[in-house]
Amino acid sequence: MKKSRFSDAQIVGILKELEAGSPATELGRRHGVHPNTVRLWKDKYAGLESSDLARLKQLEAENAQMQRIIARQTIEIDAVRTLIEKNGWGSHSAKKR
Repeated sequence: MKKSRFSDAQIVGILKELEAGSPATELGRRHGVHPNTVRLWKDKYAGLESSDLARLKQLEAENAQMQRIIARQTIEIDAVRTLIEKNGWGSHSAKKR
């Protein structure tokens, strides 16, 4: 994913200008971005303050870490399950006796 040349605080500042009544086309021209980018930022960051953005970034990082942990555990569980079935230690062999 390409890194934005604007920080989150700068994006919030641009969106505050948009809320103040400046048209998206004028804001885009002034800051060197396409007006659609300004609208996308509005959809993503609508109503957020700089402190909210910091918390959002922290939560996204925590979520990514949790997803990695879950993926790793799922792989381990699948490997153990395969080993149990391969060696005949599972509940299938107990029922056959």
